[in-house]
Amino acid sequence: MPLAYDPEQLRAEEEWVLAEAVAGWAERHPEVAGWAERHPEVRVRRRLVAAAPVAALVPESADARLAVVGAHGRGSLGGLLLGSVSHAVLHHARSPLAIVRHRRGHSAG
Repeated sequence: MPLAYDPEQLRAEEEWVLAEAVAGWAERHPEVAGWAERHPEVRVRRRLVAAAPVAALVPESADARLAVVGAHGRGSLGGLLLGSVSHAVLHHARSPLAIVRHRRGHSAG
């Protein structure tokens, strides 16, 4: 028996999942939430992509003037090296790349 679904309903649910993901992200990262609104001259695209991080980020970098990824500092040697995602994006990005490390106890707001 085939699996049938309504593409319109699926799109509506994808939009809801994205909105929830963005809202949850903003709650977890209040230091950067709202920057896009405060800096309208900077185009920010928020998309939820069902893919492994590197597989999603590298193609997206092709259209970017600057790609920005975070680094948790949990890589080898106590954070001296990059994690696997930021390392792979560094070597395969199709645009300039900024890797931003999280500094504990620091607020960018």
